[in-house]
Parts: sequence; structure tokens; C-alpha cells
Amino acid sequence: MPRPRELKITLKPVQLILCVALGLWLGALAIALSLWLAWRLLPETAQPLTQQVVPPTEAPASVTPEVDQQTRMFEQYKRILRNQEVQQAEDQAQSSMRNLSNPKCQFWLQQNRNAPTEKSRALVLEFCN
Repeated sequence: MPRPRELKITLKPVQLILCVALGLWLGALAIALSLWLAWRLLPETAQPLTQQVVPPTEAPASVTPEVDQQTRMFEQYKRILRNQEVQQAEDQAQSSMRNLSNPKCQFWLQQNRNAPTEKSRALVLEFCN
């Protein structure tokens, strides 16, 4: 039966110390290079974030279309609510027995059905209580 080979390791302390020191220096150099590279690239990506956090002194021109759109949407919302209110008032006016005998209410209800205007809506609300 063949005898297993023996592996003889000889320690040379000076060589071991130099290799460990070289590894530490290379690791420190790699960390320093990574930090420098991150520092060079980070301001480019962090700059938009700082613009979001700190508001600019002048409002950019791109903000005004958003504000106009929000204003239009709010006006549309108010118009829809007003129309719903008038529709409910008309429904109540038509279903109310008291309004059936009120000629002014009937007149303005008919006017508002044929040609709805702000004036006719207001008069429906006024005469058809």
C-alpha cells in the first residue's frame, strides 16, 4: 500500500507579515478608490433630490401648467356639484305636490329644461322650495 504523501509547510514569518501588510494596504486603497468614485458620481444623482427638498427662489415655468390644470379641474368639479344641486332641486320640485300648483315654479322648471342657464337655475331654486 502506498504511503500518503506528506505536505510540509514551512512558515517564514517575514514573508507572512509582508503579505498581510500588502493585503491591508490594497484593501485600504480599494476602499479609498471606491469612496472617491462614489463622491464623484453622487453629487450628480443627489442634485435633483436637493432641488426637491429646497424649493427654488423662482418658480419654474413648468409649474404653471400644472397649476392651471388643477384650477381647471377644480372649476369643473364645482360646476359638476352645482349641476347636481340644481338637478336635485328640479327633481324635488317636480315631485313636490306644492310646486305642481305654483305657476312660477312650473314656468321656470320648463325654462330650465328647454334652455338651462344660470338665471333659470337660480330662479328654479328660488321659486321651487
